[in-house]
Amino acid sequence: MSDQQVTDLISLAARINEAGFSFVNGAQARTWLQEKNAESLADWAAFDASWENMPLDKYMADGGRYRRRRFATLSADSKGAILLEPHQPHYQSREYNSLNGGVARIYEPIPEAIIQGQTMQSVLHFCRDLFSHMRPEARWHIECHQFRIEANQREHGQPAPEGVHRDGVDYVLVMMVKRVNISSGTTTLHDLDKQMLDSFTLTNPLDWALVDDRRRMHGVTPVEQIDPVLPAYRDVLVVTFADRA
Repeated sequence: MSDQQVTDLISLAARINEAGFSFVNGAQARTWLQEKNAESLADWAAFDASWENMPLDKYMADGGRYRRRRFATLSADSKGAILLEPHQPHYQSREYNSLNGGVARIYEPIPEAIIQGQTMQSVLHFCRDLFSHMRPEARWHIECHQFRIEANQREHGQPAPEGVHRDGVDYVLVMMVKRVNISSGTTTLHDLDKQMLDSFTLTNPLDWALVDDRRRMHGVTPVEQIDPVLPAYRDVLVVTFADRA
């Protein structure tokens, strides 16, 4: 990393350490990624298109048909390669997910070409470097989730159907990919007593919410269809880092 990249990383880590979270706008995120590698987003079109044709999430205990998703598991140390692990179920206890927890949920894998592509690898390496600066001896268990939340005139989309929650990990990245014909979808940040601390809306591609999951809870308000004759959806990438050291 250049001296400026190190300075930026330290500054961002300090903001997260102080507040327990940080919003990063897409223009800034793009700058940081491309400072490290000018070709870091060269496959963005394929990355974006990979949200199409995802299967419905069949585990929604509320009966909702508004969520589509894919999933992948990776591992990493503080330096070196980020390794794709054999495909496995996603599991959360009911302590962290009162709606859908307590079940080993098996989702279609994110295509390996997308995982190994420049955009995903650039985002993963930036997050690994950031979170390893905050926890230098960590051995990271990383989970990637592609989410599409759909809305129509019969049903609002629920980006966080379990409500204000923690994910049961150490750090969380939520990255906007695109919003189409929707309103709302505001991210809310809370202390561990669920008192709201801040809110912001991920609007533009590459807008980030970074959360210290041990210290803060988060939620997202429902998304609503604007034009009733056009598709309406919210595409995000969620990446969680849990220290298994």
